[in-house]
Amino acid sequence: MKKQAQVRVIGAGLAGSEAAYQLAKRGYQVELVEMRPVKMTPAHVSENFAELVCSNSFRSDAITNAVGLLKEEMRLLDSLILQEGDLNRLPAGSALAVDRVAFSQAVTAKLQSMDSITIINKEIETLEDDLPTIIATGPLTSDAFSSYLGEFLGQSELYFYDAIAPIVSVEGINFDIAYRKSRYDKGDGQDYINCPMTKDEFTAFYQAIVAAEEAPMREFEDVKVFEGCMPVEEMARRGVKTMLFGPLKPVGLEKPDGSRPYAVVQLRQDNAAGSLYNLVGFQTRLKWGDQKRIIQMIPGLENVEIVRYGVMHRNTFLKSPLVINKHFQSKQRPSLFFAGQISGVEGYVESAASGLYAALNMIQYLENKPLLDLSAETVMGSMANYIATANPAHFQPMNANFGLVMNRDKDRELMANRSLEHIKNLLESIS
Repeated sequence: MKKQAQVRVIGAGLAGSEAAYQLAKRGYQVELVEMRPVKMTPAHVSENFAELVCSNSFRSDAITNAVGLLKEEMRLLDSLILQEGDLNRLPAGSALAVDRVAFSQAVTAKLQSMDSITIINKEIETLEDDLPTIIATGPLTSDAFSSYLGEFLGQSELYFYDAIAPIVSVEGINFDIAYRKSRYDKGDGQDYINCPMTKDEFTAFYQAIVAAEEAPMREFEDVKVFEGCMPVEEMARRGVKTMLFGPLKPVGLEKPDGSRPYAVVQLRQDNAAGSLYNLVGFQTRLKWGDQKRIIQMIPGLENVEIVRYGVMHRNTFLKSPLVINKHFQSKQRPSLFFAGQISGVEGYVESAASGLYAALNMIQYLENKPLLDLSAETVMGSMANYIATANPAHFQPMNANFGLVMNRDKDRELMANRSLEHIKNLLESIS
């Protein structure tokens, strides 16, 4: 029997899709509002839900890693995003990487098939009524709605910038130079394509990046970038060795002859057919002509076809500690919840997790029950606690990490087991 309460979810990205699913599967009538394709964003290329516009990786799957544990917490709570992520998995060592097109198509099809969800394609510019609402408009919130939220919440700056890595065709890769290997042979040991550099090749590559011209940003002179998605040219400006300790780190990537390169550029599979690969850690805002020239300086990629260039786009987020509590609920309007990167979490998995948790708390609100108080010994609970209690003067979005978790222990498996026990208890309380 369908429940009569209505909920609006604004935005069908990872967080909004997860929230809509969690509400609909419990019988709530959901109005899912997505502005694409009526109005596209600078980064999306399709009208599908949960489109991955940056990397195609959900990062580590190990429960001794914070994001890996977060994924396991979500699996226990029947996450749609993790269901479809697991079904559309690509080889990526110990990480969960997905075929981005098949993944978003699967999420879209699932939500379209649910009778409790009504999909509306239009741009929301204001909150016109008091209908219980989850705002999950994501980092690419439209200018009009971003401006409205700034006024509604009394906040003037709701942005930072993210960059996207280029994608190339596998056909043009020279495997006389490039070789397949996962770092430390994780997974099946062959999940990444590696392009080795000598010291001279790296030096020329570095100098070309530093000398290249960046694409202009039309809205702001002060471009604030998120540390976890930093453009490669910004890394280069921080010093000649910065990239060697970041995306070009050669450790664990020895060549077939056993020798270690001075630097290595890694490529990760981007689609199920294995025809497309993205340059790992090579987010960039360089002009496309410079991107092509620099990418084709990489040994093994001299004749590669670039099928998508890197770009930079504005991300929107709230100064959350001032306006959201640890339940992802608005402090000034109890029927309003936020989820996804706009709420101050960072990353694909973190965004989906916030959508899941916000939806569960929306249900508690609608049923006049106490909101869920998930333990900060869980990764999900620690993220919620962070966005509600961080210093608002210096607040920045943050990825899941064990530094946020209470009662940390050197034994990560012990921490993980404790966290998953909390999630199981939560599941019993809401089932």
